[in-house]
Amino acid sequence: MKRRLLSLPLTTTALFLAVLFPAMAAQPLPRSTPEAQGVSSQGIASFVEAVDKIHTLHSFMILRHGHVIAEGWWKPEAADKPHILWSLSKSFDSTAVGLAIAEGKLSLEDPVLKFFPSEAPADPSENLQAMKVRDLLTMSCGHDVETKIPDNAPTVKEFLALPVPHVPGTHFQYNTYGSYMLSAIVTKVTGQTELEFLQPRLFEPLGIENPKWDASPEGPSLGGYGLYLCTGDIAKFGQLYLQKGEWKGKQLLPVEWVEQATRKQVPNDKAGHSKTGVDWQQGYGFQFWRCTHGAFRGDGRAGQLCLVIPEQDLVVAITADANAFQTELNAIWDHLLPACSASPLPENAPAQQKLTERVATLEAHPAKK
Repeated sequence: MKRRLLSLPLTTTALFLAVLFPAMAAQPLPRSTPEAQGVSSQGIASFVEAVDKIHTLHSFMILRHGHVIAEGWWKPEAADKPHILWSLSKSFDSTAVGLAIAEGKLSLEDPVLKFFPSEAPADPSENLQAMKVRDLLTMSCGHDVETKIPDNAPTVKEFLALPVPHVPGTHFQYNTYGSYMLSAIVTKVTGQTELEFLQPRLFEPLGIENPKWDASPEGPSLGGYGLYLCTGDIAKFGQLYLQKGEWKGKQLLPVEWVEQATRKQVPNDKAGHSKTGVDWQQGYGFQFWRCTHGAFRGDGRAGQLCLVIPEQDLVVAITADANAFQTELNAIWDHLLPACSASPLPENAPAQQKLTERVATLEAHPAKK
């Protein structure tokens, strides 16, 4: 089979890398030329040139109409090499909560203290008593500053002992500890870690093999970080949300949950409203960020990105070891979006070949000192 594939014209990055990385063949996403899905190969090449200037990108994958139209790894990264997701893990954390809600194990309006009576302070404040699952999901649980988690050892008791100066639901404050609490709640109501809970409900149906999620000393998955997946797994997750929870004819996630999780639930700028053209101030959903261009994303430290652009039927997955989120997003807005057409484009074999050859030369380079 490999000999037959190699005898065909290598007109796309996707075909080139699909041959080189057979480990992805277990349940691969369909591949296509960019032009067949209405995207210019020259536009993708311009995107690659723009992101190659970032120190250091590790991988990218672009899906249009459910097909991989381009993908690449900066050597020594590889398609079958799991990558730490950092806070992109939060969107999977949210997904576990959504599935547990769909199974009737909890609700958005449940008070957080309901699940942890023995870990609660002796005299919980009024604001702590008012804190709900919804407030954890929207990063508006009432804390004034983000509490750091020392030594990857979060505990429910420590979280519940934190001051809650704001009325829950009224003040956005990024809060990884709150994401851990979501994971702890899922474990409390299901008897499983989020990794275990998601295995038959999400990972296996998507063909995500051997996911790893670090756990706290208490037992639950870390929730807000600590998940390791491959680039193709991130892309599948984005495609699942683009398809409103449907995968190969089966509804894995409720449509209502997908819509709630990915729309603006709370403002995330101090003025209380979104600023036009500022990707970081478009509002926050349930552990998902809103973006400009009608998009939403999950993201994580050092440039991990799962971007979904429903208006273009487009998903972009990126892994990195950089701090250049806006540069990544700008490359998508400036180069990929203009390359998208509503209809298929004429095939452009020379441009596809150049794109394939360019991606084959990608090599990681250290950050400039």
